[in-house]
Amino acid sequence: MAKIAVYVSGSVAAFKAATLVRELQRQGHTVRVGLTAAGARFVPPATFYALTHQPVLVDLWDQQQGPVPHIELADWAELSLVVPASADLIAKLATGLADDAVSTTLLATASPIMVAPAMNSHMWAKPATQRNLAQLKADGYRILLPTTGPLAEGYSGTGRLMEPADIAVAVADFLAQNQALAGRRVLVTAGGTREPLDPVRYLGNRSSGKMGLAITEAALAAGAEVTLVAGTVSVPLPSHPRLTIERVTTTAELQAAVDQAAPEADLVIMAAAVADFRPKTVAPQKIKKQAGQAGLTIELVKNPDILAALGAKKRPGQVVVGFAAETTALLANAEKKLAAKGADYIVANDVSQAGSGFGTATNRVTLLQPHREPQAWPLLTKEEVGRRLIATLAARLQAGEQQ
Repeated sequence: MAKIAVYVSGSVAAFKAATLVRELQRQGHTVRVGLTAAGARFVPPATFYALTHQPVLVDLWDQQQGPVPHIELADWAELSLVVPASADLIAKLATGLADDAVSTTLLATASPIMVAPAMNSHMWAKPATQRNLAQLKADGYRILLPTTGPLAEGYSGTGRLMEPADIAVAVADFLAQNQALAGRRVLVTAGGTREPLDPVRYLGNRSSGKMGLAITEAALAAGAEVTLVAGTVSVPLPSHPRLTIERVTTTAELQAAVDQAAPEADLVIMAAAVADFRPKTVAPQKIKKQAGQAGLTIELVKNPDILAALGAKKRPGQVVVGFAAETTALLANAEKKLAAKGADYIVANDVSQAGSGFGTATNRVTLLQPHREPQAWPLLTKEEVGRRLIATLAARLQAGEQQ
């Protein structure tokens, strides 16, 4: 069971934090609480003291809790929950502002942090709030998204706190996954590659890197040491003590980075969209239009097949995963790729479908293995796809150890 710190900020949903504390205690966890000044206006510290029989952190300068109470609590916690997280506190965490007991303690916390926002739907929809949440995700925070339903203002909208029972389930799932890959090394590729035509232009693709980064975050949450080889991405890269990032541009650079990291990896997950071809020659200067020129012919040559090379030389016990982004004949093309590449899994998705593929927040994928029936997953957020995939692969590694 875990040592869990629950931080309560100023929201009418603050009363639900008391229910969450009780639910966590029923799971066997030891719980301590910190309150912002606004949070204490909604639920007094005495309530949480009565529930936890532990001092409640409200004042940064409370000498009765020791000389440095915020550092003591930050070091004590094995998991921290911000429930509810107001727009104000989210903004503070995203910018590293530490001007009260809760924000200072969270800035000093090295253990995982889960944030459950609660606010008015208009506040939730504001670009500033969404930017701050994106920054928290990039910094490694786990966001427990609010639901849509009745708000305190008397109308319905998105911003209602996730129910305490559901938060408790998310905590249980997180803690169960947190050690699934402890001591394992994972290599993930993400984003697109670019092949230069001249100093100005390139051949590229529409990959945003979202799927690869979601897998990276799931692997980190499961306790792995992760190497991320990132090409062109349109989302912020995460930061974590167990994460090493290698930036690349071309397929050749990606191959070199993969060749260096793959021999030590237990899992190799090739989520990057790699260019199959590159220009045979790269013009040293910008290619200019010529008078009377009707067109331009560019000769392309094949790039190395990185996934096939990995499949051919994988060591015993190593698991190699490829991705197949298709626009037609999804299963037929993915089955061919599975057979040709020597991979243990192919994650196939039809990028022509609405809500699935490049740049979207969601994916609808099918997981293929040799000699097994394909597993079609429903439309999920890319974060959930990443968590399901990592859970599947962790189970595969554990089963291999037991054979």
